[in-house]
Amino acid sequence: MEAQARGLLETEPLQGRDEDTVASADFPSMLSEEEKEELKAELVQLEDEITTLRQVLSAKERHLVEIKQKLGMNLMNELKQNFSRSWHDVQTTTAYKKTHETLSHAGQKATAAFSNVGTAISKKFGDMSYSIRHSISMPAMRRK
Repeated sequence: MEAQARGLLETEPLQGRDEDTVASADFPSMLSEEEKEELKAELVQLEDEITTLRQVLSAKERHLVEIKQKLGMNLMNELKQNFSRSWHDVQTTTAYKKTHETLSHAGQKATAAFSNVGTAISKKFGDMSYSIRHSISMPAMRRK
């Protein structure tokens, strides 16, 4: 009896075989006419309450929109604020800070490397220019 009573008080959701058992049960034949009437009345009451709650929620949503309009708040402003807040949240994370630090360091190294390559290329062009000028001027000097 205790196992059966405990089964009625369980708060866990139904599992696969439990759902099959419930689906195959013939509840209407298990209920008395009085119980059926009580359940029908409860069903009508719940449907009425749900309708009322939907109406209240709809009225509150309209009121919310009116207040936002009076305050000059619109969807675009809210999106901007949400984006700004989210971006700030991302920037304050440890992962972002570490990534930013690493990429910044890598950028500095790349800049230094490009600078060195540029300097080397400039030097090579300078050397080539000197060599070309020198080779052009040498025959001219020999003719004299």
